[in-house]
Amino acid sequence: MKKFIKYLLYSILVSFSISCNEILFQDPVSQISTANFWQNEDDAKAGLRGMYARLREEAAQNFFLWGEARSELQVQSFFIAGGLIPIFENDLDPITSGPNWMGLYTSLHDANLLLKYVPNIEFSSTDEKNDILAQAHATRAFIYYLLVKTWGEVPLVIEPTESFDPETTFKEKATINELFSFIKSEVDLAIELFPSNSYPDGRNLWSRPAVQVLKADVYLWTGKRLGGGNDDFNIALTSLDEAENSEISLLENYSDIFSYENKGNEEIMMAMRFEEFEAPQTIFSNMYISGAIMPRNTDQETLEAIGAGGGFAYFEIQRNVVNRFRSDDQRKKGSFIEIYEYNADGLPEYYTSVQSKYKGLVVGGVRQFLDDFVIYRYADLLLLRAEAKNALGMDPSEEMNQIRQRAYGDQFSQFQFVNSSQEENDEEILEERLFEFLLEGKYWWDLIRFNKVFEEVPSLQDNEDNLLFPIPETTLSLNPLLSQNPGY
Repeated sequence: MKKFIKYLLYSILVSFSISCNEILFQDPVSQISTANFWQNEDDAKAGLRGMYARLREEAAQNFFLWGEARSELQVQSFFIAGGLIPIFENDLDPITSGPNWMGLYTSLHDANLLLKYVPNIEFSSTDEKNDILAQAHATRAFIYYLLVKTWGEVPLVIEPTESFDPETTFKEKATINELFSFIKSEVDLAIELFPSNSYPDGRNLWSRPAVQVLKADVYLWTGKRLGGGNDDFNIALTSLDEAENSEISLLENYSDIFSYENKGNEEIMMAMRFEEFEAPQTIFSNMYISGAIMPRNTDQETLEAIGAGGGFAYFEIQRNVVNRFRSDDQRKKGSFIEIYEYNADGLPEYYTSVQSKYKGLVVGGVRQFLDDFVIYRYADLLLLRAEAKNALGMDPSEEMNQIRQRAYGDQFSQFQFVNSSQEENDEEILEERLFEFLLEGKYWWDLIRFNKVFEEVPSLQDNEDNLLFPIPETTLSLNPLLSQNPGY
């Protein structure tokens, strides 16, 4: 723990220097330096924990904002959410630009430090050393994949910035092809370095199977968005088949996947860990309800489902999205709670809906939104494989029906998937992803990958430039080598 605190003091000073200047990195003013920190394997493990702690800060809110908020699945509810509204309404500009990339580059700095110094540290176990290096490579791949999907061309920084000079600090944007070439090389390095196919306790660190799913995700993106075609789809399919050779399964009860008491269950492949007293609360507190606005004349079942404590009703799931879920589908109650109030005639009238996937825990009558944020789970593997199979002209029925069997249980025969044309299959796969992953920060990327974003998101003009986030003016003003994204 002392090593971890020492690392955090060191890295906080680095971050403070960065955030004060809104540049990629500047040198820390601290007596805790690389000269007296990166000495042994305890230092390396502390650095690894620091990398994940920093990345968790981005997962608390920004992973969802970048990956789902723009897809119009949620709308403003009872209260005004201030700076978040432009993201949900696709009204972004260089001033109201959404979350910036600073936290991601700070996490990259942590990974770069590990990859620079850990190779020179003597470990009692080569496997432990390789595992740390694999996790650092996986983190770099994952972050750059987020960056390139969110902003397109971005600076490629692969060395830690430990001194300040313009050549080191100011970086030009790398091309999309350069970035994806780097991402693909990083996932391959990580997969090669992991000593086994096992998952860490808690499943909240990168593992070989999780990175194999990340690899498939990347290759499906480049296969569809960058013209990689069948070669990329085949690589994705092979990687998913290899990932399945691990200890994973679909949980019978959908809600159990996300339960605070069931973290690190066998469906999870990679999640960001949130615990009481250790982490900020997640964005899902903004999609719950407080007693102040809870209708008094609702039914007892709804009151029990809502439970004690409360949240901030800034956003709710669109009514038309609520209505797309079938009543037989257990993912409906596992994702949101519909709230009705009863009129003078005793008839129910729709009031609102609140998320139920990330309800957290109640401590002293106060609800704490501290469920893990899932990055990949077994259902991802299955539906990505269905997508890859369909792209290759293969039958995706097996994977689709595994998902539907769990969702509909005894009613499955009514909803069994039947193979059809590639176009019709894609429509069903995309809709299945909506039902399966609502609120998991994926649907915006799904819409882009399936080339359906302009059909499904009315607030967007039919212009590819609108698919990227703008770079904040504050970031542009401090790096003369950066230019604004097209369309802004």
